[in-house]
Amino acid sequence: MNDDGFSAVKLFNQGYSYTYDDVIFLPGFIDFPTDAVNLSTKLSRNISLSIPCVASPMDTVTETSMAIGMAALGGIGIVHYNNTISQQASIIRAAKSHLIPFSSDLIFASPSDSIHSADEFGNSPCIFVTESGTKESKVLGVVCKSTWKGLSDKEVRISDYMNVSPVTLPSSYNFEDVAGYIASKKLDFVPLVNDKDGEVVNLVTATDLERMNSLPKLGLPSLGTDGKFLVGAAIGTRDSDKERLEHLVKAGINALVIDSSQGNSEYQINMIKYVKHTYPHLDVIGGNIVTKYQAENLIKQDVDGLRVGMGSGSICTTQEVCAVGRGQATAVYKVSSIAEQHGVPVIADGGISNSGHIVKALSLGASTVMMGSFLAGSNEAPGTYENKNGLRVKKYRGMGSLEAMTKGSDARYLGDTAKLKIAQGVVGSVADKGSVLKFVPYTMQAVKQGFQDLGASSLQSAHHLLRSGALRLEVRTGAAQVEGGVHGLVGYEKKYF
Repeated sequence: MNDDGFSAVKLFNQGYSYTYDDVIFLPGFIDFPTDAVNLSTKLSRNISLSIPCVASPMDTVTETSMAIGMAALGGIGIVHYNNTISQQASIIRAAKSHLIPFSSDLIFASPSDSIHSADEFGNSPCIFVTESGTKESKVLGVVCKSTWKGLSDKEVRISDYMNVSPVTLPSSYNFEDVAGYIASKKLDFVPLVNDKDGEVVNLVTATDLERMNSLPKLGLPSLGTDGKFLVGAAIGTRDSDKERLEHLVKAGINALVIDSSQGNSEYQINMIKYVKHTYPHLDVIGGNIVTKYQAENLIKQDVDGLRVGMGSGSICTTQEVCAVGRGQATAVYKVSSIAEQHGVPVIADGGISNSGHIVKALSLGASTVMMGSFLAGSNEAPGTYENKNGLRVKKYRGMGSLEAMTKGSDARYLGDTAKLKIAQGVVGSVADKGSVLKFVPYTMQAVKQGFQDLGASSLQSAHHLLRSGALRLEVRTGAAQVEGGVHGLVGYEKKYF
């Protein structure tokens, strides 16, 4: 009998609300290499992922580029709904039109336009010429930056010198196919066009190939039965969201998140019933919740996944403002213990700031982790970089912040009809993290090492250790938490890869 440490059952039934940093796992027995750890998992009952990573439905985290990047890595992005119905549906369609792990900014002009400055090309090697000068109309040709630079008269109309027969490839080509074609033809770039209507959806350059070759090799992407990237979307619980959902389904979403800060409500239950009846093929994820009681109510409605977390995000102030919520470690364990009995996967949403937190969330019963601040500030996150106190940063805001609420997210907090708006989040900024295509694979390797130390070769193995009591835990004192981090140095630079 192992009496070293505590089982999860004993530790989490003492009346304390623990965060990830409060607890520590004791090491297990290693009999397999790190690379043998399998992180494949379930987002919901019917959706499998290669890695347990989900991008949060926040307007400073998940739009087209993030959804593409996460799917290419083997995870999934959930597109936010703090926008119009047409905007959200457009993001979904754009993400699902790609099989390349990144999205380029495309620039369009009409044949009658003139290009007066090189700045009009932005960072692109070319400008696409369409009938109306917008993405939605037929492509007539392309203007290369090198061609424009050679003009003696920069005032001439684009139609006088554009290339009317540019080389293109179908958007159904994967990265290896496109890379091979560019290399064999010695091209500087090639546009990717929609197979159906010929619309330009992406641009791949020789520089992109060099950048991708410098990144870790991608694993299995998240693809649906149609061969396209898996993409999820969030909606609220209002009647108007039913119309939004109709457009999202037509756009091709693979999973739906019913988004609410407190998911145990008649509003959410009614929406789940509506979705299950109207779109029985669509996996529905309910939440947010933190207790067994809340979980049981949503499980009764046949949800396909549960999203756990209330007030644990770095920009969330729900616990402070409303005095309601739960420490995330306790919440994940409690909800997963009931969800597991019904075969419902749990998404641990919030409180993730390092790979150790991911290991803890998954080992305490979650099947995936949903991340906001961890992904915000990346190249793929919406927004532009700014310089702040010498740091390159991007804006990151809670959907409960007053700034986000003015765009419509107050419905998430059941405050859209209230005369007085009460913030449950803040606006801040996060440092530049580079591309998710680089730091997420390194993070997953760190998670594998954590699982190896536990003696768990997969998520399923970790969950078995948890339920059997073989996984042992202890609570860390404040001093132990300090000791477990970097300490005692005059200065240091923390680099994980």
